[in-house]
Amino acid sequence: MREASSAPLSGRRAQAAINDGVILESARAVFTADPSAPIAAVARHAGVGISALYRRYPGKEDLLRKLAADGLQRFLDELEAALADERDAWTAFADFMRRAVDANTSSLTRALAGTFAPTPDMWANGQRSAELLGELFERTRAAGALRADLEVHDLSLIFEQLAAVRVGDEARTHELRHRYLALMLDAMHQVGAEPLPGPAPTWAEISQRWTARDT
Repeated sequence: MREASSAPLSGRRAQAAINDGVILESARAVFTADPSAPIAAVARHAGVGISALYRRYPGKEDLLRKLAADGLQRFLDELEAALADERDAWTAFADFMRRAVDANTSSLTRALAGTFAPTPDMWANGQRSAELLGELFERTRAAGALRADLEVHDLSLIFEQLAAVRVGDEARTHELRHRYLALMLDAMHQVGAEPLPGPAPTWAEISQRWTARDT
C-alpha cells in the first residue's frame, strides 16, 4: 500500500488538487456516458476553463489514460484487501465482489476500452490485477465455495454486466446493481449446479479490447 504524506499542501497546491479531483470526477461522468464527447464537455461539467483543463491534461487521451489508470489502481487495492482478509474464503470473496461493484471501475472498461493506447505501466498493472484476481478466485474455489465450471475470467464480464445497470437516480442504480449481484453470487455459490453453456472467456478476449481502435 502507498504511504500517504503527512505534510499539508500549500494553499495553491491544495486548490490545484481540488480542481484536479473535480476535473476527474467530471471526466468520469462525461466519458462513461459518452466516450466520444469532446474534452470541452468535461470543462463545462467541471465548471472550469478549458485552459485550466489543458494545463493538467494536454489532450483527451491523457485524460482517458488517467481515468483508466486510477480505476485499475482502485481495483488492485480492492484485490489486495480481499487477499489480506482472514475471514472464511466465501465471505472475503463476496465482500470483494460488492466493493468492486461499488468502485464501478467496470463502467470505465465498458466505455473506454479501445479508445486510447494504454501505457506499459497500465499493461503491467492489468496483468497484475489478473494474477491477483486469479489468486483470490483459486483460494475461494479451493475452499469449495464456487461452482466447478466457473472460471476467473467470467468475473470480468459479470462486473461489466452489472456496470450496465444504470437508471437516472444514483441511489437506485446502486440498489439495483446490488440486487443483481446478490443473484449472481447465489448462482456462483451453487456447487453442483447444472453446467453452464459454452466456455468461459479467455484472457486474450478480455485484454484485446484495450488495443486502441483505428480511427
